[in-house]
Amino acid sequence: MASYEIARPAPFGAITIHRVVSRIDASLRSLRLWNGARRTRNAMSALSPELLEDIGFMADSDARAMFRRIED
Repeated sequence: MASYEIARPAPFGAITIHRVVSRIDASLRSLRLWNGARRTRNAMSALSPELLEDIGFMADSDARAMFRRIED
């Protein structure tokens, strides 16, 4: 049995709606990532230098460098 593929045009405005929804989704995803990094950064800034060293950060600048990499 042969298989035929029928090309159907998208309904009027469907592509535009898809693009808008995709951009909103990407914006929300970026906002969630930024907020997660912000919350972690705030929690880590409350830690003492001794605690930071215990979890593997030698200095506050190590933590700052890590967050710069995450945000980029």
